[in-house]
Amino acid sequence: MSSPLFTRATRALLATATLSLSAIAAAQTHPTPSAPQPQQIQRGEYLARAGDCMACHTVKGKAPFSGGLPMNTPFGTIYSTNITPDKQTGIGDYTYDDFASALRKGKGRNGVRLYPAMPYTSYAKLSDEDVSALYAYFMQGVKPVQQDNPKTALPFPFNMRILMAGWNMLFFENKPFQADSTQSISWNRGAYLVQSLGHCGACHTPHGRFGQEKSLDGSDAGFLSGYTLDNWHAPSLRNDKDGLGRWNKEQIASYLRTGRTTDGAAFGAMSQVINDSTQHLSDADLLAIGEYLSSLPGKKSAEGAAKAPVATAASNAAGADQPATLELRSGKLQTAGALVYLNNCNACHRSDGTGAMKAFPALGKNAVVNVADPTSLIHVVLAGSAMPSTKSDPSPLGMPAFGWRLSDQEVAEVVSFIRGNWGNHAGAVSAEQVAAVRKGVEK
Repeated sequence: MSSPLFTRATRALLATATLSLSAIAAAQTHPTPSAPQPQQIQRGEYLARAGDCMACHTVKGKAPFSGGLPMNTPFGTIYSTNITPDKQTGIGDYTYDDFASALRKGKGRNGVRLYPAMPYTSYAKLSDEDVSALYAYFMQGVKPVQQDNPKTALPFPFNMRILMAGWNMLFFENKPFQADSTQSISWNRGAYLVQSLGHCGACHTPHGRFGQEKSLDGSDAGFLSGYTLDNWHAPSLRNDKDGLGRWNKEQIASYLRTGRTTDGAAFGAMSQVINDSTQHLSDADLLAIGEYLSSLPGKKSAEGAAKAPVATAASNAAGADQPATLELRSGKLQTAGALVYLNNCNACHRSDGTGAMKAFPALGKNAVVNVADPTSLIHVVLAGSAMPSTKSDPSPLGMPAFGWRLSDQEVAEVVSFIRGNWGNHAGAVSAEQVAAVRKGVEK
């Protein structure tokens, strides 16, 4: 279990997908798009994949981009809208300027202000060329679907969209992406994708009390440093020892392409991101993202690390995973967590915690296991999860839910056992922590 891109076949698409440094930095004012060409529509489709528009604007079993997906926020449920070119219920009557304003300024047609569940704070960095290609794709490459938009009805005062004007004044920087001339073209491409289309900060950057991302680019050490939302912990994407610091750019690219690595697999929301978005990106773009993320300084090895109980730490120092492994194999169980593990986890993840990749992720020295916030690990045990289905690994192998058969105390015991053995160094988990996650999962 590990969380924080798929090759297009034609050289033509790679050429259109890879922007030069000068093209990224270029900024035109309100261009007037000419009639879209097939190549521009194809490029727009690629960019829509990179932006993962499908994830928020498509309900499983319904037409692509027809909206209606409920999104939980701290302020209430927001429903995504129909962004097909249907003229009655979609965006078919949007001009280019309407489309660009919604995408980059959070202001829809007729001046309706959008909630930042639409990541316009990141899309503000998009180049005019990319916005034009996206407009061409959504108007010419997407099938119009007539489907009414569910009404978003947030409680007072959040239902007053005019308040978004003040929110924007405080937290929105309407600035295009600025290339760093001291970095390579590939690094700048990666930064552009991560900061704009990928809107990775929406999940992986800490948020303030008003829902704002505390940082929108790499100039701040908080950018992509990890955040917990919707009962998942999105880990740091910076160069931390227990985060992406253990991978090079090629390994990051491989993870984003396949959803699997030698020491873990994608799960939860990240599984969907890989399934719908990153597996479809070019090798060049995936490596660019890996290059950029690898360059972000992370915490020093001792900073923020959760400490294991004294006995476990001593055991690990004496022989890493041997005590837990011997305990499970001998059947002479010393802890309640070991018993829960033996009865529910051992068959797949094995007594030495090594699992069997690419089917069963390793638990020993796993970044998600070791992160200070245990929310994701608890969530997976309670509700299960499935790996993404990718071209290289089409089977969406999954872990079943155990919440129906294990009590909060049993989940706490087994999670604590996992977090304190096989070289793991994280702290114990309480039944109260499990109960809080269970409450959110079962909503």
